[in-house]
Parts: sequence; C-alpha cells; structure tokens
Amino acid sequence: MSHAIETRGLGYRAGKRFEIRDLELRIPQGSIYGFLGANGSGKTTTMHLVLGLLRADRGTIEVLGHEIPEDVVRVNARTGFVPERPHLYRSLTIDETLGYESAFYSHWDAGRASQLIDAFGLDRDRRVGRLSKGETGQLMVLLALARSPELLVLDEPTDGLDPVVRRDILAALLDYVSQREATVFISSHLVHELERVCDWVGVIDDGRMVAEMPMQVFKEGIKRLRVTDAPEVIGDPPFEILGRERTDGLSGAEVWVVRGWEAPMKGYFGDIGANLRETIDLDLEEGFVELLRTARASRGEEVS
Repeated sequence: MSHAIETRGLGYRAGKRFEIRDLELRIPQGSIYGFLGANGSGKTTTMHLVLGLLRADRGTIEVLGHEIPEDVVRVNARTGFVPERPHLYRSLTIDETLGYESAFYSHWDAGRASQLIDAFGLDRDRRVGRLSKGETGQLMVLLALARSPELLVLDEPTDGLDPVVRRDILAALLDYVSQREATVFISSHLVHELERVCDWVGVIDDGRMVAEMPMQVFKEGIKRLRVTDAPEVIGDPPFEILGRERTDGLSGAEVWVVRGWEAPMKGYFGDIGANLRETIDLDLEEGFVELLRTARASRGEEVS
C-alpha cells in the first residue's frame, strides 16, 4: 500500500507540558483519513509538522513521495490546506481574493472556483471582513479545492458551522475526491461527521497515536460484551480487552469492551468456561471514548 503521508518516530516538544511522542502516521494514497482527538491532543501540531509549518525535533516525514522539510515547496504546491484559523485579507473582496490566490498556483482551476461560488451562494463583491463564519468556511474550502490539489489537509474545516453549511462543504469535498482521487487528511471533533465520510481513522491523545485502522474495522471491531462466569485470570484472548468491569458481584456478570473483535471469537468463551450473553455494537463516538479511556488508564489518567 502506498502512502500519501507517512511519519516515523516523529517527535516535537512545544513548551514544558506538551510533546508529540514518536508518532507513527500512515495515510493511504486516495483515502479520506479522519484524525480524531480531544482538544489539545496534538491534531493541529501534527498537521503543521506534516506541512513544514513546524520543524520536528526528531523522526522523518514523507508527503507525496517527498521529504519534509527538504521538499516542502514542492509538496505545498500540490496541497490544499484549510487551517483551523483562517488567514485572509479582510479588506479584499471574494473576487479579489481569488485573483490574489490564483497567482501562486500554476494549476489554479478558475472554473471550479466559479462553480463553487455559485454552489455556496457567495457574493463575489463582498469583502472578506464582512463574511459570516459559514461563508468564511466555504471560501476557505473553495480556495483549497481551486488549487487542484493531490492532497487536502483540513483542520476542523466545519467547526462551529451550521448543519446546512457543513453539508454543502462536505458535499463539495466528496465530489472533488471522487473526480480527482485526491487524498484527504481531515481533523474534527464532530465524530459522527467523520464516520459518514472517512474510510480510515486515526486517534491521537496527548501527542501519542492511540489507534489507526480502516473505518470499517474501527466500527465493526470494537464491541461491548456482556459476559458471565469468566475466571479472574483469562490468559491470552484473541482480541484486545480495553475494559473489564464487574456489574453484579453475586451473578458474576461483567461488561467487557474489546478491540479486534470477529464473530468466530465467540468460541473463546466456552474454552475458558465463561458465557457470552450479548454482543453490543458501539458507534464511532463510543469507540473513540473507549480508546481514550484505555490509553489514559495506562497513564493513570481519566477521561473527562
């Protein structure tokens, strides 16, 4: 499998309290990769390292077959970026902003820009400083797509936007990806939003990669199990136990949260003299919380 973005042993320290710690990130070419993490977990910092906006203390970064920061100019010429905080000239109109941005990109797609202006209902003569938050978000995505990028890096692109604007922005992104087979690296705290559009997911917490897998594996492989008569020591199960909690001391009933579950594993419980009473699917948000809970428990912390 070829990767649009790959990091190895990536490390970066910001001040005394926060650090990216040996981050291994692999984003398959042509995928829509959702980057999940709580506020302050390292999502934006990782994106800035990948784009060469920050310089790593250690490790390697490869983007579109080029090393970062050595080939950052070549990479950024093929990349569309929507930052968490927009950087636009407020005194320019939308039309003037398009003219300014287009001067920097040899593959600028004026036709797509015009199409998106119409689709979003934007006024070309309106000054950027007078745009609403939703209109600003639409303009940022428009500018990124008009660059004709092979890679889109989107840092919370729909944060704080109303559902209609979020839908329009995501529709424009999916339409572009289907036409150009571009790779998308998107972070969001709107977990259910990523569930609808992404085919890969990565979870980061406190600068550490907690999990990285295809979205379908994430959705199908994390389960809540209701178990009875399980022995205290269970040896080496065929799945990873994220959590194990006794619910009734008299009956021996327990709830397990497991990762890497597959239906044939049901036979394991008979082998250890236990009974699997129920298998419960978790949605993406529940699975995300359970992964964080396990990661933090291993560090002696709690999920708030």
